[in-house]
Amino acid sequence: MKLRVLTYNIHKGFHHLKRKKVLHLMKEAIHDVHADLVFLQEVLGLDIQENHSQLEYLADDLWHHHAYGKNAISSLGHHGNALMSKYPIESFENVDISTNKLERRGILHATLRIPEVHQSIHALSIHLGLLEAERRSQIRRVCHRIYRMIHRHEPVVMGGDFNDWRERASPIFEKRLDVHEAYQKITGEHARTFPIWMPTLRLDRIYTRGFSVREARVLTGSPWNRLSDHVGLYAELALNEEDK
Repeated sequence: MKLRVLTYNIHKGFHHLKRKKVLHLMKEAIHDVHADLVFLQEVLGLDIQENHSQLEYLADDLWHHHAYGKNAISSLGHHGNALMSKYPIESFENVDISTNKLERRGILHATLRIPEVHQSIHALSIHLGLLEAERRSQIRRVCHRIYRMIHRHEPVVMGGDFNDWRERASPIFEKRLDVHEAYQKITGEHARTFPIWMPTLRLDRIYTRGFSVREARVLTGSPWNRLSDHVGLYAELALNEEDK
């Protein structure tokens, strides 16, 4: 069983210079990837200006199953992490991992049911903080969540904007959770995904457990370089035989 995965920080639907919204172009770009599972960050669950949910607009008729976790309220509405899936979502929960009142962060944890797989697949959409001290705390809470709520034999896919420019998270996740970053598995290094005009910082990740990585690539060039301040990160995974 193959699973095509995309993670993308959509910057609340704004162009990377934040002068205009380009959500319609983001929708086209995301749809063209044809991912089975999409992790999104900075999604407006309520866009006051447009009077709609960005998640429902992006999902449209391609991803019939989706989930949203509200993390923060602003003048634009409220925003958080989201998941779009071509497979049924059995359940989901948004877990607050904020360390202060000004910068709200969360883990959106969903369980998916794929017909040819005999057990649930856990999908977590994550956006960690900007400061290293808060990320250390949030990484511990991610580890605690997975260790406490997910059996060690159950498959896991974890995608998002980890803001981990010092690359501290992966060794911790590997040691404590036995999860591995997909792009790093293929290339030996994390993907450069920010800023869009000259990607140098390695912020966005796709972590997996129970899967083999068949392909991983950064989505650069047109149209991605005309959209958010992050580029997208894509991976094709294959469920390990013993986990089917």
